[in-house]
Amino acid sequence: MKIRAGYDIGYDCLGPTPMLLVLSIRPERLPDLLTPQIMAVTPDVPVSVYHDQFGNTCHRLLAPGGPIRFSADFTISDSGEPDVVVLDAEQHGIEHLPDDTLLFLLASRYCETDVLMDVAWQEFGRVQGGWRRVQAIVDYVNDRIQFGYHHARLDRTANSAHVDRLGVCRDYAHLAIALCRCMNIPARYCTGYLGDIGVPLVPPMDFSAWMEVFIGGRWYIFDPRNNRPRIGRILQGYGRDATDVAISTSFGAALLTKFEVVADEV
Repeated sequence: MKIRAGYDIGYDCLGPTPMLLVLSIRPERLPDLLTPQIMAVTPDVPVSVYHDQFGNTCHRLLAPGGPIRFSADFTISDSGEPDVVVLDAEQHGIEHLPDDTLLFLLASRYCETDVLMDVAWQEFGRVQGGWRRVQAIVDYVNDRIQFGYHHARLDRTANSAHVDRLGVCRDYAHLAIALCRCMNIPARYCTGYLGDIGVPLVPPMDFSAWMEVFIGGRWYIFDPRNNRPRIGRILQGYGRDATDVAISTSFGAALLTKFEVVADEV
């Protein structure tokens, strides 16, 4: 299948403002592009590209004072297959985990494993490890949090989401990630495009957050917000939590003035 994806995002900066952007798709998806993925910047300013410690593609620039706009429009090929489900994927003992997964067992800015440890073991300690334990965690988070865009809060952590029982997709992901890590299952935060393909249309469109967990010898997708296999995910980046893959990080005052995202089947 073909998916048209892109964004149109604007900011108003009070003065010259250094910015970091994570708006490109992951390098692994570049071979799937059918049209170029080019970020247009208005006004035209120098932009450099680098790859962070996780291999995400990042853009770096100095935004001038006043309005600045970032946009892209591209078409990408996708398998059209839903997220993989492997019920017998087993949990690994920590001593058997690959070195590069260990970082995703640790507490991070939005995922306070120390605070949630007792809750995790009380709720999931008796659940069979591996896929079924992760699914139990996802079910718990999906049932516990009430979704609403008006519930968005930049400083809400996994424990805050657990207590408040409110949030958006990033809060679902943070809580599920923290609970998985408490149970010694590596879990990482993912962000990208997820259009309403194969499901009822639910506007407005936004970038989405989900998680990947390492069980059965590889990383698998789990989506605490939707809690069902979905079609057409386009990964932009992953990290320990939302801090690592924020779509923009501004080192100065930058007011968001426009935010449009598209991901539609062609």
